[in-house]
Amino acid sequence: MRVQLGAEFDLFETALAMEPPVSLRLNPEKRAYDAAGLVRVPWHPEGYYLPERPVFTLDPIFHAGGYYVQEASSMILHEVLSQLVPAQRPLRILDLCAAPGGKSTLLASWMPPGSLLLANEVIRSRVSPLQENLERWGNPNTFTSSYDPESFAKLNGFFDVVLVDAPCSGEGLFRKDPDAVREWSPEQVQLCAVRQRRILAAAVKLVAPGGTLLYSTCTYNETENDQNAAWLVESQKLENLEIKLPADWGVVPRSPGYQCYPHRLRGEGFYFVAFRQTRGLPFRGKTGRYMSKLSDLKKREEAVLANWVQDADDLFFLQRPDGTVLSAPNELWNDLMLLDTALPQGVWLREAGEFKGKDFIPAHSLAMSTAMAADWPAVELDRATALSFLKKENIKLPGEAPKGWLLARHEGLNLGWMKNLGNRVNNYLPKDWRIRMDIREV
Repeated sequence: MRVQLGAEFDLFETALAMEPPVSLRLNPEKRAYDAAGLVRVPWHPEGYYLPERPVFTLDPIFHAGGYYVQEASSMILHEVLSQLVPAQRPLRILDLCAAPGGKSTLLASWMPPGSLLLANEVIRSRVSPLQENLERWGNPNTFTSSYDPESFAKLNGFFDVVLVDAPCSGEGLFRKDPDAVREWSPEQVQLCAVRQRRILAAAVKLVAPGGTLLYSTCTYNETENDQNAAWLVESQKLENLEIKLPADWGVVPRSPGYQCYPHRLRGEGFYFVAFRQTRGLPFRGKTGRYMSKLSDLKKREEAVLANWVQDADDLFFLQRPDGTVLSAPNELWNDLMLLDTALPQGVWLREAGEFKGKDFIPAHSLAMSTAMAADWPAVELDRATALSFLKKENIKLPGEAPKGWLLARHEGLNLGWMKNLGNRVNNYLPKDWRIRMDIREV
């Protein structure tokens, strides 16, 4: 770093000894968070710095998907996309290394209407947090998968935008993550660089002619950043794209790419670079099966579901053998058929619920989705009661609360499902989503 920064190294070293800034990005589809008086993140219209780090676990708006706690430097991808990618038509977007979902939720809010976002994570233990964060965000045009990058070979030329936020040595996280310091070594840098090139080699082929490849890391060294970017230009024949950034943002041009340093801006270390696919072949895949283990719903069941969603004509529904109902937007039917044909196990659709006899049991993901019917009966909970609900505790409702399925709501945002039986209220928050900390001690 002394070689890379020269006279700036002392400022860099001082910055690493300081507390890292805290920032969040608001969900434009779930507005409830009061950002009045907060300092804006310059490169994202919904990004804000906080004066200190609160206990986010104790904020029901966080659980409702009202915002994502995201490091400020990585939010700059919004500006990159806005400059380089035309937003006049729906896009096919792949976040190839997506967990835990910060950049996927950013993509979901940025992408044009009618677009499809596939968030992929090869490490199975990291898939559940990714799915939870996307469900919480609520965009029904987002889907998840878990494949090695090379498993996407039948989708060469399919995606308009591919993001590779690659696993890296994590040098840019040193001041906020002690594990990153302990795990670093020169050997680890080399291993990361080799892994990154393997991922990038597969990713390049997935980009449609004229499409955009974004590569980013949270590290500083040239081996993982500049050299990999230069390799993409030289061996993969991609066109390196210039991004126009105001000088007062403090982002430093690299060759090629751009670097965020903690002593130059309010954020962590982050490298990013963008390319255009100048060669490649257009996607020529054909649809075959479509989720062959799934079946169409009966007309009666479709009529029941029409009451639960905002506009049933915008969605299609399929049912697993176990009775679980899945849903997705009609406008993505053809793309989802293509993905299902090309990928060994297809992609995961959102659960809407399940039928048990004549009764429909709604899924938590339906409550979180922006496709949920806005006029469904709901009970507004104050903060204390909302936290009790989020701990999956029994709560009491006002006597006038209607019976049956109700949405637990806080500041106008859905938290999950309750069923009012009159003499008691059943809390249907998934066990894995519950708050585990003792909130009385905070």
